Amino acid sequence: RQVRTAYELMARCVAENHTVFATLSGAMTPAGLHRSCLVPMVQRGLIDVLTTTGANLYHDAHRVIGHRIREIAPDAGDTLLREARIIRIYDLGFHENVLLETDQLFARLMLHDDFQRTMTTAEMHYLLGKHLAALEKEIGVDQPCLLSACYQAGVPIFVGAPQDGSIFLNVVKLKALLGSEFKFQLDVAADVHRMAALQWWVQRRGETAIWILGGGVPKNYTLQGEPTLSQIFELDARGFDVDVQFCVDPVDNGALSSCPAGEGHTWGKVSADCVQYSSVYVHTDVTAVFPWITHALFSAGAKRAHKRLYDSLAEAELELNADIAERRDQLLAEVKG
Repeated sequence: RQVRTAYELMARCVAENHTVFATLSGAMTPAGLHRSCLVPMVQRGLIDVLTTTGANLYHDAHRVIGHRIREIAPDAGDTLLREARIIRIYDLGFHENVLLETDQLFARLMLHDDFQRTMTTAEMHYLLGKHLAALEKEIGVDQPCLLSACYQAGVPIFVGAPQDGSIFLNVVKLKALLGSEFKFQLDVAADVHRMAALQWWVQRRGETAIWILGGGVPKNYTLQGEPTLSQIFELDARGFDVDVQFCVDPVDNGALSSCPAGEGHTWGKVSADCVQYSSVYVHTDVTAVFPWITHALFSAGAKRAHKRLYDSLAEAELELNADIAERRDQLLAEVKG
């Protein structure tokens, strides 16, 4: 019943043109969820904003330079695997050279002039997608990676903990080697502000939905946009209108990953109507269920025009800033006591 409800809610989001924020955590791209579900969903216009981990974007890029992730026995012996320089992600494996060559790819991309400034994670991943799309066109690939697919569709990609992943490790490398010559910086305050601005902008123009695959930082980083608006800036944000979650965690452990819509509503993250009529927590392994739901959506012809919200980020930020400015004196008075 939970799976059926999830499908029905997601199909409604597409039919009623909700703005869909998708979150992705766990080893989803190594497991192949990008090829079977996420990239096709982006291409069909079903996902408007993506929040994920740097690891998912990093491992997706292995394919671009010709590498594959193979199935291996999880009990093959980790000390032997290490001696053979084989990296293991449960029952998936690849040679260490895959990492080293992917590191070279991202380091070289981030030496481009357009990275030599301060930016948000959405800007960073847009530029990575731009350069990867050009590389894919040059060498020929059977399917774009997630970064380039989102770039081409105008889907902003946010990463809430960018320093926790190998893409950023190459930023550390370039900073150590080049010092002040390497001018790339991430503005995390601007990143949080921009996510909140985007949510404020779209919810004033229609219904919003969040599809949560796996919990973790991506889940909270997206959901905290609503408390940023209501709790921090004291704006009348209603929260998401639809909440669909897939996670293996039990809901009684108090962890953010397992927080259902009702608990999220107490924080102002989702609306009251969402809790009552438009939410579901599917207690499952994402990789076991989500491909079937994707197949069902595609079989029903799910497709819509791209909203290209990356192109609206600056406008959304201006709108939020204007509304904050109206409350500036009151907010400052509260801060100063």
